[in-house]
Amino acid sequence: MTSPLPQYITKGCEQKLAAQSRNFRQQTLQQLAPQPFFGTDTTVGVENEFQVAVEGKKEDADLALAIIESNYYKNLTRRAGRGDLSPHVLNDLEAFLGEQQEQIWENSWVRFPKGLLGAYATSILSHDLLADKANPQGPVRQDIDRFLFTKGGDTWLRVPISYLLKLSLAEAIGQPASVDPILRQTGERLMDHLISDNSSPEVISFTLSSGTDNELPGRNTARETSRRFFLLQLLIQYANRKFHLEKYGQTCRMYLAPNPPARQKRLNDLISDQFYRELFLNPCLSGWQHGEKKKEYMGLCHRTLSRSQLNTIAKLKEAGIIVNNLVVLPNTSSTSLANNGTHITLGSRVLSRCYQQHSEQGGSRYEKYFGDLVIKIVEHFLPLFVTTCSAAPYRLGFSDFHPEKVLGYLPHELDYTHLRMIWRRWKKKADLRFCGHSFTPMGPLWIDRLTSRLLRLRGDYLPDVRLLDYLVALHSVEQSPALNGREHNQDRLKQDLTEMGVFDSRMNIYLPYRMRAFAAYGFSGFEGRHYSLFPDLQESLARAVNLQTIVTALAYEWVLSGEVTHDHIPDDPCTESERRQIFFAAAIGIPTVFIRADTKNQMLRRILALVVRQRPSHRYKGYLRIEIAAYQLACLELLRGKCTWSGEFKGVGEEFNIFDAMLKGTVPTAAAQLTGAILNRHGRSAHPMQIEAETFNQAAETYYRRDLCGLHLANGLETLLDDGQRLDACSDPAIGALKERLSGKGPAALFIRETGNRVLAGEATDREIQILILLILLIIYRELQINGKEE
Repeated sequence: MTSPLPQYITKGCEQKLAAQSRNFRQQTLQQLAPQPFFGTDTTVGVENEFQVAVEGKKEDADLALAIIESNYYKNLTRRAGRGDLSPHVLNDLEAFLGEQQEQIWENSWVRFPKGLLGAYATSILSHDLLADKANPQGPVRQDIDRFLFTKGGDTWLRVPISYLLKLSLAEAIGQPASVDPILRQTGERLMDHLISDNSSPEVISFTLSSGTDNELPGRNTARETSRRFFLLQLLIQYANRKFHLEKYGQTCRMYLAPNPPARQKRLNDLISDQFYRELFLNPCLSGWQHGEKKKEYMGLCHRTLSRSQLNTIAKLKEAGIIVNNLVVLPNTSSTSLANNGTHITLGSRVLSRCYQQHSEQGGSRYEKYFGDLVIKIVEHFLPLFVTTCSAAPYRLGFSDFHPEKVLGYLPHELDYTHLRMIWRRWKKKADLRFCGHSFTPMGPLWIDRLTSRLLRLRGDYLPDVRLLDYLVALHSVEQSPALNGREHNQDRLKQDLTEMGVFDSRMNIYLPYRMRAFAAYGFSGFEGRHYSLFPDLQESLARAVNLQTIVTALAYEWVLSGEVTHDHIPDDPCTESERRQIFFAAAIGIPTVFIRADTKNQMLRRILALVVRQRPSHRYKGYLRIEIAAYQLACLELLRGKCTWSGEFKGVGEEFNIFDAMLKGTVPTAAAQLTGAILNRHGRSAHPMQIEAETFNQAAETYYRRDLCGLHLANGLETLLDDGQRLDACSDPAIGALKERLSGKGPAALFIRETGNRVLAGEATDREIQILILLILLIIYRELQINGKEE
C-alpha cells in the first residue's frame, strides 16, 4: 500500500512558492560563481546499454538449451503430441531453434564449469549470491538453482553476460602475486559500475569527465567512453579464453545496438510473457544489495510496459485512429525494454554545493522548482538532437503498418489532437498509396503480404525507431502536471497514470530529460535519455555532450535571470504535447508539424519567430504549418544568438556550423551515416526503401555487431594510445614503476599499439589481454588521481 501524498497545492500556496523561489533565485542563485554548467563547473557521466550475443550451435548456446530443457517446452511438446495444441505453435518454436545460419543467440546467458574460476572470482560470486550482501553470514538467494547446476559430476555456472564482465575483471585482478594492490583496488572500484538494465549490460562511466576554462566537456567524455568500451571488449575476450567458453561452443559478443534483435522479437511472439521474463530478465547479481528485490522491480517494469502497450488500443479508438474492431492485438509481452540507448548526465558543482548548504532551508524545494523549469526549456531544443547526434535506423514493411503496432507508446505520450496529426502525416509520408488512395494492412499476414506485392507498397523508413518503441515521456494529465515545479508532482502523476493502466506508481518517472536531485544522487544535475546509437565514439558523442551542455547552461541562465519562468511555459497537457510532438515527429522523419497560432507557450513562440518556412494550415484552422528542419535551424539560431559566452570555448563555433550543415543536408547526420553504412554492407542499394524491410533490419544488426563494433574498438585504441603517451610522460615514480612492471622498459604507448592491434586481429594471447586490462586500470587510476586533485 502506498503512503498518502501531500494535498494538491492551492492557488495561494502556488503564489507563495513562486515568491519564495524568486527571492531564493535573486539572493542566492544569482550570486553563484561560476555560472552553473559553465566551464569547469560541469561534470559528465555516461551510462551505456549494450547488446550482447553468443555465437554457437543450439546444442551449446545457453538460450537454446534453456528453452529445450524447460518445462514450458516439454509441456508444449506433450500437448501438441496428443492433439490438444495446434502443431504450428510447436513447429514455429522448433523452427526458431533450428533455422540458424549465423548461429547468433542475442541476450543468451553462458554456462561453464565453476571450477574454472580462480579463488578471488569465486569469492566474488559467493558474495553476490547472498540474499543480502550486507550480511555475509546470511542465506543465499532463493533462485540460486538458476545459476548452479551439476553436469557430468561437476558443478557448472550459468550467468548473463552482464555478470560475466564482473567475473572476468575479478579473474584478471585476482592473482595477488602478479597484480599490484593499487590495480586490484581500482578494479574492485570499477566492479560497482558493471550493472545491468532489464536484459542488457549497463555500464556507467568509470571516471567523471569535465570541461576546462576554454573547452566544453565533450572531448573528454568521448575519451572516457571509448576507453571504457575497449576495456569491456578485453574483458569479454578474456572471459572467452579464461573460462573456456570457446571450447564449450560459446563465443560472447558485446556491442552497441539500439533496437531489440529481430529474433528476440520473434521468440517473444512464440512464448508467454512469464517465460520471456525467465529467459531474458536480468537476475541483478551485481550492483544492488538485495539482488532479488531489484529483479522483482525489473519484472514489474516489464509487466507494466506490456500491459501499457495493450492499453494503447483503447486510446487509439478514443482518438478516432482505430475506427473499427479490426485490430492486431499487441503481444502480452513487450520487447521495448530490450531497446538500448545512451544516457548522458550533467552535474553542476556549484549547484550541488548550493543546494547542500541550503538543505535545511528548503533547498530541495527550490532545486525542484527551478529544475522542472530547466527541463521544460530543454525539451524545446530536443528535436535538434534527434537524428543529428544519434539514431536508430529501421525499416517498416507494409504489413507492419498497423497503428496499434507502429505508433508504439505515442498514445501515452501525446494528446489525441497531435496523435491524429502525426498519424495522418505519417501515412502520407510512407509508401502506402496506390492510385491516389492510402492503404493500411488488413490484419491477416498472408493478405497483407499479397497486397504489398501486388500494389508495390513498401512501408516506411524511420531514422530513430527507438524513440517510438520505448516509453520516453509520460504525458501529464490535467490534475497532475509533471513539471510544474511542485514537490511530489511526479508521484501524483504516477498515481493517476496507475489508475488509468498506463504506468505503475512504484516505477521511476519516464522523461527524455530528467532531473538528478542532490538529496537522491549526491549531486545536482540532469540526465539526457534521448540518445540512441552514435555512429562513432569520438566526434559524434563529443558533439552531443557539448550541445547538451550548451542548452542546459543557457536554460539555467534564463532561469537565474528570470527571463523565463513557469508562467511562460504552461503546464497543461496540450501545451506539453505541443512541444513534444516535434521531438517524436523528427524521430519518425515527418517533415512538418502543426502548432497553434495563439499558443500560450512563450518559449515556443520565441523559437517560432525565427522559423523561416511557416504558413497558416489549410487543413487545421488556427494552426501554423511548421517544417521540422526549419524549426531545428531556428533552435540553432537562437542558441547562437543567446550563447554569447560560447565563443570562449574552443571549437563551439565550428560545432554550430556542423549542425547547420547537417540540417541543410550538406553534411551527413548520424542517421545518414548509420543508414549509409548499413546500405554499404548490403552492397546493392542506395536507399533503404529499395530493400525489403526484413533484409535492411538484418543488415543493420550485422553491421552493429561487426563493422560498427570494430569502429568503436578503433576509437578506443586511439584513445588508449594517447593515454599511453600521457602515462609515459607521468613523473610519478610509483606510476612509472607499475607501468614498467606491466609493459616493460619500452614506452607504454608502443606496447598498447602493438598489443591493441593484436586484439583487433583476434591474435592476442590470454596474458597479453590481461596485461592490457591491468594497464588500462593503471590509466584509470591516474585519471581518478587527477580528478581527486581537481575536486
